[in-house]
Amino acid sequence: MCQGSFATMLVALATVCLVPSPVTGQDVGQGASDAPRTEWGDSDLQGIWNNNNSTPLERPNEFAGKAILTPEELAAYTQRRQASREDRDSRDGRGTESDVRRAYNALWFPVPGTAISRTSLILDPQDGVIPPLTTDGQRRADARRGFRQVPPAGPEDRSLWERCITRGVPRTPGGYNNHFQFFQTPDHVVILIEMVHEPRIIPLDGSPHLSSSIPQWLGDPRGRWEGDTLVVETTNFSTKTNFRGSGQGLHLVERFTRVDADTLDYEFTVEDPTTWTHGWTAAWPLTSLQSEVGGLDQVEVPEMFEYACHEGNYGLVGQLGGARAEERQAPTQDTR
Repeated sequence: MCQGSFATMLVALATVCLVPSPVTGQDVGQGASDAPRTEWGDSDLQGIWNNNNSTPLERPNEFAGKAILTPEELAAYTQRRQASREDRDSRDGRGTESDVRRAYNALWFPVPGTAISRTSLILDPQDGVIPPLTTDGQRRADARRGFRQVPPAGPEDRSLWERCITRGVPRTPGGYNNHFQFFQTPDHVVILIEMVHEPRIIPLDGSPHLSSSIPQWLGDPRGRWEGDTLVVETTNFSTKTNFRGSGQGLHLVERFTRVDADTLDYEFTVEDPTTWTHGWTAAWPLTSLQSEVGGLDQVEVPEMFEYACHEGNYGLVGQLGGARAEERQAPTQDTR
C-alpha cells in the first residue's frame, strides 16, 4: 500500500478514536462488561499499548518445574531483571568480542517492565519451553547457523531485521520501540507497530484470506469478534520471513481482550508442523502507555517514537566491508 493511501486510512480511523472511560479492574484474561466500548458497541482497543515485560518467553532453568512465583519471589525477580539492563554499559575486560556483542548500550533499552507471576510467557506446553523442532525444522536451523558463519557476499545475506525490512509477527517483548497503536472502524482494525513502523490492516468483514500463492511479510490477517475478544488469524507468510525458525508454514492465531482502562490481554498460538512437533501458546498483558507516562515531563498525551532504522547505521556497511577485506587477505588458490 502506498504512503498516501495508508495515511488516508489512518486519518479516517483516527476520527473514530474514543476516550476510554474509567472501569473497574478485573482478573487478567476475562474481559470486563464495563470496559471501554466504541460508539458502535465493540470493545474499544484503541490507544498506544506498551509491550514491555521482564518475564522471559521461555521458563529459565532456575524455575524448572515451577510455574508461578510467590509475591516475594516475583518482586526479587523483577528487580534482578530490571537491573540486568545496566550490564549493557559494562566494559569489564571480557574481551573485544563480548564488548561488540553488547554494542547497544543501556541508553537504547527501556527498563524492563514488571514481571508477571508466571515464570514464562509461554502457557502451553506446561513446561514453559518452545516444543522441539521437527527433523525438517532442525535441518533448516542447522543450515541457517552454517550460513551465518560464512562472510556475507551482499546485504541479502544478512537478516531481515539487520536490513530494516521487518521484525515479523508475533512480536514478543524485548529490545526497544515496544509499542503498538490500535485504530478501529466497524469493519477494520489497524495495529501500527512502533518498531519498523509496520502497519497490520485487519479486515473484520468476513472476507476470505488471499490466495495461498500471495505471500506477505506479515502474513494475511483476518479478524473476528468472539464476545469482547478480537481474534486475528494470520496465514500466507513468506518463505523469507522467520519466527523462531518458522516461515511459510506458520499459522498464527492472536487474541486481544480489553480488561480495563489500562490493560489489554494478549495471547497468541502458533503452529507449523514443518517446524515444531506441536503448536504452542504464550500470553501476557499489554499496558496503556498513557497510564505509564501520561503527565511525565509535561507530556500529557504520549506518542510513539520515530523508528529511523538506517539513519546513521554503519553496521551493515562494516560487515560487508570486513567480508571484502577478509576475501582480499585470503590466499589465492592455484587453479592450474
